Amino acid sequence: MTVKVSNFEHAIFRRDDDYGRRGREAIVDPEMTRREVVARVASGECSNISFIHEIAGSSVGDITDDILAEAALPEIGLTGADLQANTLDHARDLRKHEPV
Repeated sequence: MTVKVSNFEHAIFRRDDDYGRRGREAIVDPEMTRREVVARVASGECSNISFIHEIAGSSVGDITDDILAEAALPEIGLTGADLQANTLDHARDLRKHEPV
């Protein structure tokens, strides 16, 4: 459930990382903005995320899915050069395995 937080309030983001048998770690930085949270997730700095909460006033919202969606890299299709290189690599691999 995501609670819409007013733009006029300062939001605090709380991230919990799960390290399995080693336990969990809660990270709270009052100076961090939503943009910085997304940037850290996108960079791979945060890889064991259990959840991310946005806290503003007396509202708490689970925004884990929203942040992960914002941090996802866009799909980039193969270009003509990539397709040609893949074809040449495949042909070379086939030649390597031919009987001599």
